[in-house]
Amino acid sequence: MKRLFKLWSINVLVLMMAGSASAQEKSAAVNPLQAYYEVKDALISSNASVVGTKATVLINAIKASEKTNASKVWRDKILVDAGHIADSKDIEQQRDHFASLSTNFYALVKAVKLSDKPIYYAYCPMKKSYWLSEGEAIKNPYYGNKMLTCGKVAEVLK
Repeated sequence: MKRLFKLWSINVLVLMMAGSASAQEKSAAVNPLQAYYEVKDALISSNASVVGTKATVLINAIKASEKTNASKVWRDKILVDAGHIADSKDIEQQRDHFASLSTNFYALVKAVKLSDKPIYYAYCPMKKSYWLSEGEAIKNPYYGNKMLTCGKVAEVLK
């Protein structure tokens, strides 16, 4: 009987530890906005492979975030856009899908608070597209080093 109780106690302890690890993993999950910024930064550096990897991280962050579930329509559109970016190996196609991703992410950010910090909504007049940025300085993801500072901040979301 003591042996059975000991085995039961060990099993309970293992289950408790597993539950604790699961909670820690959730709290350590990547913020969807930060994952978006990483896709943007990879586009700035014009590395299609890194862009694809970062888009996959964004997909996982969106799926893991309880906040994004509050706006299912935008969440689903973002998942489609990010999926296209992750699947493509062509930087120009990734940039085209990033324009749609940015429009949908902007709508999500307006609907759901993903950050306590200001979010800069920048515009590229050459591409006629927007993107979100964590800083006021313009670093254009649509043209990379070709036109790095082309654009302007159109709105600051607080």
